[in-house]
Amino acid sequence: MNSKGKVLIVDDDHAHRTMLGTLLKGWGYETEEANDGDVAVRMAHDTPFDLILMDIRMIKLSGLDALSEIKAYNPAIPIIIMTAYSSVETAVEALKKGAYDYLTKPLDFDELRLGMERAMDHRQLREENRILRETLGEQFKREKIVGSSPAMVRLLETVAQIAPSEATVLITGESGTGKELIAGAIHFNSRRKDGPFIKVNCAALTETLLESELFGHEKGAFTGAYRRKEGQFKMADGGTLFLDEVSEMPLSMQVKLLRVLQEREFTRVGGEETIKVDVRLVAATNKDLAKEIETGRFREDLYYRLNVVTLEVPPLRQRTEDIPLLAQHFLAHFSMKNRRELKGFTPQAMDKMLRYPWPGNVRELMNAVERAVVLSRSEYIDVTDLPFSIQDHEGEEASSTDTIIASSGMPLEEVEKRTILKTLEATRGNKSEAARRLGITRKTLHKKLKKYGVS
Repeated sequence: MNSKGKVLIVDDDHAHRTMLGTLLKGWGYETEEANDGDVAVRMAHDTPFDLILMDIRMIKLSGLDALSEIKAYNPAIPIIIMTAYSSVETAVEALKKGAYDYLTKPLDFDELRLGMERAMDHRQLREENRILRETLGEQFKREKIVGSSPAMVRLLETVAQIAPSEATVLITGESGTGKELIAGAIHFNSRRKDGPFIKVNCAALTETLLESELFGHEKGAFTGAYRRKEGQFKMADGGTLFLDEVSEMPLSMQVKLLRVLQEREFTRVGGEETIKVDVRLVAATNKDLAKEIETGRFREDLYYRLNVVTLEVPPLRQRTEDIPLLAQHFLAHFSMKNRRELKGFTPQAMDKMLRYPWPGNVRELMNAVERAVVLSRSEYIDVTDLPFSIQDHEGEEASSTDTIIASSGMPLEEVEKRTILKTLEATRGNKSEAARRLGITRKTLHKKLKKYGVS
């Protein structure tokens, strides 16, 4: 049978060590024993243990001192402290020094087993997160984010400027524009890049679950709280916490979030201990928070705490120059994922994608390309491979008003002005797309708008 991991049992009580060793071996763990703290320190230097169970009261070197020395050498190793009821205050001190958890004697074996499994899972998760951070660090480099439109260039320049700071950031934009990607770029280009990047979707949790998710809870805090749980604020200590869809947070939770932002401390649900954290907060929303404040759904004081720096991610319809780049990027990704060899898009397919307004933004484009990769029967994706919503979209047609303008005998300059303004209205202010439809360069369009006194 494969071992669940190697555990060091540290206790000056020989009978207790022997009992724990027999118990843990029965659960599938390898074990070694140390009869004092100084022995445990030496063994932890020589052997890569997955977990340490350590008593507090020992003769030569106490559990607290051994904890400090081991953590100084190997901060990643989880250490569970064992203590008598009279030493609970000391156990709390151990938690502040980096212990993963503490258990009171006589031990509850079910609680011990659950605590060990959580600690082992947490250690594995930390290692996976380390590997993931190295991978994500590449993914979230500014130059890895696809987009060369003026709007995206300005956005990424701002990201580069604010990432090294500690400022709280509010990211706004429609659903599917890539707000999470921008949040990741801020973290992985900051001084906190080696710390955790924790993401919480505020819209996906009820108020009770959201409070527990953010701040954690104590055992017995509510029905179903069978054990203590660390919250995401604690998990994000030393790193960045990304709160997505923060506008969906209930007002009562907004008050508690405001306190954390002001004091940098909180208490677990059902607990009394004050926990201090060093966390940078990045929040995102697809709603207009100013309007949410007017309707009483969002606190104005919290808004100003979050709105230290605001980044607006433009919708895809306002950065149509990026559509070919994004489409080709997704094509390469999904071709590799699905073991297909596709070279690109037919001109007709690309024209359809350029004319489509993309209400679902980059996420919709990504899904459309993935579908096309799966359905395509040739080396190039054609119109028939695209979703029907894109196939059937004909783009903006000339309205009857446009015909009236052209045939009303107006001066040519006035007709040109109205045509440009109508085209800008049809493209929702996207000057690049308007210039393409008018058959002129973006520079020429800017000159004409300036001539007509339009910004």
